Amino acid sequence: MTVYLIDANVLIRAHGDYYPIDRIKPFWDWLLAEAEAGRVKMPREIYDEVAKSSDLLGQWLRQPEVRAAIILAEATDGTTVATVIAKGYAPDLDDVELEKIGRDPFLIAAALGGPDRVVVTREVSSPKKQRANRKVPDVCVTMDVAWINDFELWRRLDFRIE
Repeated sequence: MTVYLIDANVLIRAHGDYYPIDRIKPFWDWLLAEAEAGRVKMPREIYDEVAKSSDLLGQWLRQPEVRAAIILAEATDGTTVATVIAKGYAPDLDDVELEKIGRDPFLIAAALGGPDRVVVTREVSSPKKQRANRKVPDVCVTMDVAWINDFELWRRLDFRIE
């Protein structure tokens, strides 16, 4: 079974632009069911980034059943995160650059942590960007990690409102 690892921006934009939690509840019910089935997950570091919000998205994520279902079971390996940073961004990033890339390396490292894992992000490839300016899709390509955008995920997992 393929496990789709969700970037923070996927949930932020889903709630903010397309499927507001207080208006399109079937989307969030579907997403929870996909998480419970093990098809959609978030590394804890990505979850923590979004769940701290006081808005409806943060409130939804902090519900015990959502939290239990959506967080990837295993911890992200620190050595793998360091490898993603060194090979995917640059081996000599300074503190400012590390802050800029945020928790993205944890997402990509989690995808390297098991078979049949795919990163899902709203970021768009921009291959000319370097160092801390690199985008998740480009780092995924460098690290040989499969990635898709959110709308491809909705298609693959057959999201529909009927």
